Amino acid sequence: MVPSGTYVVEGGWLLAYEKGRHRLIRNGSMLIKRDHIAEVRSGRISGNLPRLSVPDHLVMPGFINGHTHVASGTPTRGLIEGGRSYGRPIELVENLSDAELDDLTAFNLAEILKSGCTTHVEMSLSLRQAESYVRVAKKWGCRGYPGGMIPGVLRLDKIWFRKDDKVLFRSVGGTLAEIEANLAFGRKHMNAGDGRIKPMMSPHASDTQTEETLTALVAAARELGTGIHIHLSQRATETAAVRRLWGGLSPAQWLEKHGAFDGPLFGAHMMAIDWRTDPAILIKHGAVYAHCPSAGGAGGATQPYPEALAAGIPTTVAIDTHSNDFVENLKLAVIGGKARAKLMADRVPVKMPTIWAAVEGATLVAAKGLGRDDLGRLTPGAKADFSTIDVSGFLFGAGSAPPEPLNNLLYCNGAAVKNVATDGRLQVFDGRLTVADEADVFARGAQAVQKVWKGLTKEKWFTPTSR
Repeated sequence: MVPSGTYVVEGGWLLAYEKGRHRLIRNGSMLIKRDHIAEVRSGRISGNLPRLSVPDHLVMPGFINGHTHVASGTPTRGLIEGGRSYGRPIELVENLSDAELDDLTAFNLAEILKSGCTTHVEMSLSLRQAESYVRVAKKWGCRGYPGGMIPGVLRLDKIWFRKDDKVLFRSVGGTLAEIEANLAFGRKHMNAGDGRIKPMMSPHASDTQTEETLTALVAAARELGTGIHIHLSQRATETAAVRRLWGGLSPAQWLEKHGAFDGPLFGAHMMAIDWRTDPAILIKHGAVYAHCPSAGGAGGATQPYPEALAAGIPTTVAIDTHSNDFVENLKLAVIGGKARAKLMADRVPVKMPTIWAAVEGATLVAAKGLGRDDLGRLTPGAKADFSTIDVSGFLFGAGSAPPEPLNNLLYCNGAAVKNVATDGRLQVFDGRLTVADEADVFARGAQAVQKVWKGLTKEKWFTPTSR
């Protein structure tokens, strides 16, 4: 039976929060009272209460996914690794009906949830997709900070990949209309789902905005009070465009000039930030760098994770698009980050990533960036957002709770996550969804993706890729 209401979680290890940091507790127990944690301790909590007993698991705070495009994962997975662009597949998602879009959203959200993520900083690629996210997240009890990307996916490429800046300035009217529509979305859904849904403004990037649209975005973000979620300095061409148009400023400098850092800000990728000026801006304002190790698909380019850690920038781990496996991305952040650090150590300051840093980024750092001291930690008074991860089984461990369980995460993936709860509600129990019929979610999501792929086939989009 799935525990609910008031119950006890008993783990082989529990990652507790004490005196401002995480600490591992052997044989830790946690008392859940409805939506919050009432007690955390070593040893058994007495009483005749329902129990979730997982003696070979590591009990973790719910991960905070710092950058997602939920509906776009499965349509592009396995298609871009041969060098194809993901642009057309995600455009065709917009041809789905609302019901089909919800099926696609549900499949992807199920994957994210099943890999231990209880909070999502969600940049939907259109306002339709943001509405779909809210419909599914409310039903399943997920915690999210959604917003539609501005400009949305159907307008984006002509503006982003322009050869003439006149295209950008001609786009202002359409972008202002999208800003107003997304502000209305934010007003409509703010604190929906018993307070779990808190929309953000989500500009695509600095090089797809003008002074007029950025001013409007900042004003909208101030009204909502939840901040801005943006791709920041994600390519050298972005930084070059901003410098060309706005007096030689870097994207971070330009955003700061217009007050974009006055509230929370999550910036993804940061492949082309100015290391001379931008770290101080990000640190000053508590802006969070969302490092996405699988952003380019499997085997994509590395990102400046070890550089950001060395600079002291608040840094979290996120999934971006093609992979929805958060545990796998934690592992990739550490392993890929170590390789990058070794290669670049004689050129720039780097800090060798560790699994501790990755976990702290995906919990405490992200929670602080959102202004939430009730998330990302297992401590009395915090929200009862948690997961349990099997660190003992075949391929993950050695048959029992290991002596250094966080290191075992480097051998795990999302399949090791067995139980996930948001506000104390177990949405995944013993590896299966409880919030929906898992087989139905799988079948419907597959049909939606197949419709996208059928459209690609009709357009002769599929071409042989190199072996």
